[in-house]
Amino acid sequence: MRALITGVTGQDGSYLAEQLAADGHEVYGLIRGQRNPRRAWIEGLVPGIRLVDGDLLDQSSLQHVLAAVRPEVVYNLGALTYVGMSWQQPAVMTEVTGLGVLRLLEAIRVVDPAIRLVHASSSEMFGAVREMPQNELTPFNPRSPYGVAKVFAHHTVVNYRESYGLHASTAMMFNHESPRRGPEFVTRKVSLAAAAIATGRQFRLSLGNLDARRDWGWAPDYMRALPLMAARPEPGDWVLATGETRSVRELVETAFAVAGLAWRRYVRVDPALYRPADVEVLCGDASKAAAELNWKPTVGFAELVARLVDHDLREAR
Repeated sequence: MRALITGVTGQDGSYLAEQLAADGHEVYGLIRGQRNPRRAWIEGLVPGIRLVDGDLLDQSSLQHVLAAVRPEVVYNLGALTYVGMSWQQPAVMTEVTGLGVLRLLEAIRVVDPAIRLVHASSSEMFGAVREMPQNELTPFNPRSPYGVAKVFAHHTVVNYRESYGLHASTAMMFNHESPRRGPEFVTRKVSLAAAAIATGRQFRLSLGNLDARRDWGWAPDYMRALPLMAARPEPGDWVLATGETRSVRELVETAFAVAGLAWRRYVRVDPALYRPADVEVLCGDASKAAAELNWKPTVGFAELVARLVDHDLREAR
């Protein structure tokens, strides 16, 4: 099949591109601008990938790309995904993460309604949760501009599916990590700090709310599910999660133990790092994905953290 991936230079897009190419699909990646600093990286990582210029902020560019590539499936992984940034730049977050999805759906509708779409939704849509665990029918209650933008995008996908008959699905993904995750995310902030402290390059780590709890999984596991959604006879929405919740404190304790460190000697809580409105706990119920997609995660919390720290220790050394 011919697949187009937005956000192809990010964590999720790069893993999905590798997977699709290995399975023999023709892979295209949407990037912004000819001088994109990660162009060479993704081309080296996925030999044969074809990169096309386009922007979720520019609907005409999206229509041009769709008309030129004629993909059978579009995987929309392009977004500004750092929750903390969404309070600093809420308008930009909304334009890209929210309205960008509307532009992409409208481009598909205009160019070729037969194109299938798999969109990356987020557990941050659940926000201040109203039930535990969260499934596909749990009401949304977002607590950040990022979560609000993701709710808009999610409902827009559902609306275009119901209004125009598009084969448009959503992957309601809970937190998923890897060494390709950006250093601004708490998992990488912690694993990188543990490695840096263990090798004498850093002496302290400042964090915000240590009691926040998340459902953390392994990113390549989650990317396995997206082509399964695209291949379904009927579109739908599926939660991808491990079903286990751990606190940031447990993340720190586990990561520092892997590095051979007593975390309390190095970690301090900085009230300035607390978010204006935090999400206290998220835990997903992926039973629908297990039943309909035959999908389940393969990497547990302890192994996930060990993989991150081991990688960062090798890099630090």
